[in-house]
Amino acid sequence: MQIRVKLFAILKDAAGTGAFILELPEGATAGDVREPLIEQYPGLARYIPRVAFAVNQTYASIDVKLSPGDEVALIPPVSGGNEG
Repeated sequence: MQIRVKLFAILKDAAGTGAFILELPEGATAGDVREPLIEQYPGLARYIPRVAFAVNQTYASIDVKLSPGDEVALIPPVSGGNEG
């Protein structure tokens, strides 16, 4: 099945793209995006353990089952400014 993957911030910079189509087997989960993503964009490997996932614009756990045409967004952790 095909899903759309969106990357933001440092992930987008590391991959050199913000969105692409990924082919996954039926029954795949949001977490199943990780391995093919790293294979295609090795520069993302260091960030993947800390990203949040969203499926169809809703934060989701890595075990959420995907359907054809779903959008999976990977969102890097946000670092704050100085606390006073």
